[in-house]
Amino acid sequence: MNHMISLSRADLQKMARGVGLRQIRLISGTVMFAYLISHFLNHALGNISMEALATGVHYHTMFWQFLPVAVLFYTACLVHTALGVWALYQRREFRWKAIEPLQLVLGLSIPMLIVAHVVGIRLGQSLYGHEKLYPQAFYLYFVASQYRIWVMLTVLVVAWVHGCIGLYFWLRMRPFFERASPFLLAAAVLVPTLAMLGIYQGGRTTVSDYQDADWRRQELSTQKLGTEAQGNMLDRVTSGFMIGYIGLLGLVLVARGARALIEHRGGMIALSYGSGRTVRVPKGLSVLEASLRNNVPHASVCGGRARCSTCRIRIIGDHTALPEPSPREAFVLRRLGSADPSIRLACQLRPATDLTFFQLFLPHMMSTHVPGKLPARIGEERYLVSLFVDMRGSTRLAEKRLPFDTVFIVNRFLGAVSQAVLDSGGRPNQFLGDGMLALFGLDTTPKEACRQALRAAALIAANVEKLNQFLSHDLHEPIRFGIGIHGGEVIVGEIGYRDHMVFTALGDAVNVAARLQDMTKSLACEAVISDEVRATAEVAEDALPAQEVAIRGRNEPMTVRTVMSTRVLPALVNDKRAVVA
Repeated sequence: MNHMISLSRADLQKMARGVGLRQIRLISGTVMFAYLISHFLNHALGNISMEALATGVHYHTMFWQFLPVAVLFYTACLVHTALGVWALYQRREFRWKAIEPLQLVLGLSIPMLIVAHVVGIRLGQSLYGHEKLYPQAFYLYFVASQYRIWVMLTVLVVAWVHGCIGLYFWLRMRPFFERASPFLLAAAVLVPTLAMLGIYQGGRTTVSDYQDADWRRQELSTQKLGTEAQGNMLDRVTSGFMIGYIGLLGLVLVARGARALIEHRGGMIALSYGSGRTVRVPKGLSVLEASLRNNVPHASVCGGRARCSTCRIRIIGDHTALPEPSPREAFVLRRLGSADPSIRLACQLRPATDLTFFQLFLPHMMSTHVPGKLPARIGEERYLVSLFVDMRGSTRLAEKRLPFDTVFIVNRFLGAVSQAVLDSGGRPNQFLGDGMLALFGLDTTPKEACRQALRAAALIAANVEKLNQFLSHDLHEPIRFGIGIHGGEVIVGEIGYRDHMVFTALGDAVNVAARLQDMTKSLACEAVISDEVRATAEVAEDALPAQEVAIRGRNEPMTVRTVMSTRVLPALVNDKRAVVA
C-alpha cells in the first residue's frame, strides 16, 4: 500500500514539474473557449426561432451557472486575463511571427469590449434581479443603442480569432492535426458565421415584435430592464472598470520602460558567440532575446516558449555563476536526457554576467529558390531526370524527441539535400514529409541532366555526413537515406487550382523514380539508378552492378543499377574510361 502511495506521489511530482504558466494558460483558455463554443451555438439557434433561443439559453445558463462550473469558469477568466497582462510585461522582444503579437493584442482587447455586456447582464441580475435574456438584449442592441450590436459582433470575432490562434499553436504539432485541419477550419468558419446570422435573425424578430404594445409592456418592464437609476449605476461600474483596466495596461507599459531603464543603469553584459561575434546587452535579457535584439541568427522553432530545444547553447568556461534552470527548462532538458550542466536553453537562460557560448543548432538560412527559367510553355513535354530521396528512420527519430526538435532535424536534412541538388544544377521540386523530389534537365541536355543527378546523389551523401557530424551529440544513430533516379519524357507545368498552383512534373518516369527509391530498402543500398540514366550519362556498362527488377505498374521487368555508396558516382561520371566511345 505504501509502495502504491509512493508511486502515486512520484507520478504527481513528475507531472507537476512539467506544469508551468503555459499549461495554466492552456487550461484556462480551453475552459473559456468551451464557453465561447456553447454561447455561439446558442446564438445560432436564432436561425430557427426566438423560442429555440430561449430553450437553448435555459440549458446554457443552467450548466454554466452550476456553482462548481461557474467557479471554474470565472477563475479561468481571471487567470487567463492576468496571464495576458503578465505576458505584455514579460515579453521583451516582439520580433516573432506576426500571429503571436496579434494573439496578444486581441486577447488584451477582449475585456474592454465585453465589460459592458457582462456588467449589464450578469451584474444587473446579481445586484438588482434583472431578467435580461435574448428579447431584452436584442432590444438594447437593435433598437435602443444600435452601436452596441457592432461592438458585440466585434467582440465575437476578436474572441473567436484569439481562441482559434491559441488552439492552432497547441494542436499544430499533434499527429492528427494534418488530417483534422480541414474539419477544424470548416468549424472555425461555420460556428461564428451561424452565430452572427442567428443574432441578426433574432434582432429582426425583436424589431418586428417591438411594434406590438403588449410585447413592449411584457418584455421591457422595469423588472427585466431595471430603472434608469440602476442603469446609471451599471454604466458607472462599466466606466470604472474600463478606466481601471486601461490604467493597468498603462502601468504595465510604464513598468516595461522603467525596467529597461533600470537594466541599462544596472550594467551591460557581453555575450560572445562561437562565431566570434560579441554583443553587449542589458542584464535580464534571455540569450535568445539578446540574439533577436541584435539581429544575430538563432535557431528557435517554437518561438522561444521552451517547447523545443533547438535554441540550445553550450556554455564555454565556468557556468557555476549562471542562474538555475527554470522548472520548464529543466523539464525540457530532462526530456532530452541531458545531464550536462553546460547545456542550456537560450530562450530561458538570463545571465547576469558575461557569457561565452556556441549554438548547438545553427539557424537554417538556405533558400531553395532557383533563379533559373521555367519551361517556355505550360504543359510542355520534355526529357527530365527525377531524383527521389527519402530519410530513413524518421519514425524512430520522433519516438523520444520533442515534436519541434524532430521537425528541426528533418528540415536540416531536407536543407542538406536541397543544397546538394542546387549545387549540382537541379531544382528541388516537391517536399513530401521527410522526402523530396528533385528535377534535372529543365535547362540542359538529357546527358548533362543525368550526370547532374548522379553528382547530386554523391553530394547528398557528403552533406548528410556533415550533418551527422554536426548533430552527433544529439543523434543516437546517424541519419541515413535512400535515393531513386530515373529519366524519361514527362509533362512539366503548373498543376493545382487558382492561387494554389505548383510547378511540377507528371509522368511514368517520375513514378518509377519513386519506386526505385523504395527498392533501396530491400536491396540494402544507398541508391538505385535506372539503366536508362546510366546509359544516357555515358557511364561504362560494367561500372555498376545490374539487376532485373519488377516495377509496380509495369508489365516488363526493368534493368537497374545498385549503388552501395553514392560517393563513387562522381568518379564514374568524370572518368574517361567510363565513357562509351
